[in-house]
Amino acid sequence: MNDQRPASDLFVVYPGVILGSPIQLDPFVILGQPAAGRDPGSVVTRIGDRAVVRSHTVIYDGNLIGDDFHTGHGVLIREDNRIGDQVSIGSHSIVEHHVVIGSRVRIHSDAFIPEFSVLEDECWIGPCVVVTNARYPRPPRGKATLSGVHIERGARIGAGAVLLPGIRIGAQALIGAGAVVTRDVPPGAVVVGNPARVINHISRIAEYAELDPDSSR
Repeated sequence: MNDQRPASDLFVVYPGVILGSPIQLDPFVILGQPAAGRDPGSVVTRIGDRAVVRSHTVIYDGNLIGDDFHTGHGVLIREDNRIGDQVSIGSHSIVEHHVVIGSRVRIHSDAFIPEFSVLEDECWIGPCVVVTNARYPRPPRGKATLSGVHIERGARIGAGAVLLPGIRIGAQALIGAGAVVTRDVPPGAVVVGNPARVINHISRIAEYAELDPDSSR
């Protein structure tokens, strides 16, 4: 590990954490926090090269994270996630456990990504987005009924949108700010409103047309 920190900085790196080089750890970072019932270092945590982990970020054990990983301040990442290369997670966002995040994904500040979510490569998650996985609060069967959202490659989720459990957002789809998405969204669709409805296709938006060159719409 290439030390880029002043000696006075305070952070915690638990046993079992493997860090790439160079890496920037700001004050008050915790890496490899043991999940409930685990001993420190019993599960490997790996963060790749050129990571920047800003102050008050907590990353639990069992995370496997690629190169060029960045966090904002106060990020919480729970255990056993798989995160690709060139992923950025904004300040105060939360990623729960058993989440899969592809490469070149951008999650802005104050977003919530619950367990069993899948974010494919190049997704863009706007600020204050809430992804959900429980159809009803505290059902009798509890976690056995959770259903994660699957966001396909390159989809963009606008600020403050809410994605309901178990839905699938198609590749390159665009979800408008504040939308409440209650059903699957086709690839390339533009949806807005509550409940969200399709109003357009990205091939009709000049800024996005090149993303879907084969569309017949």
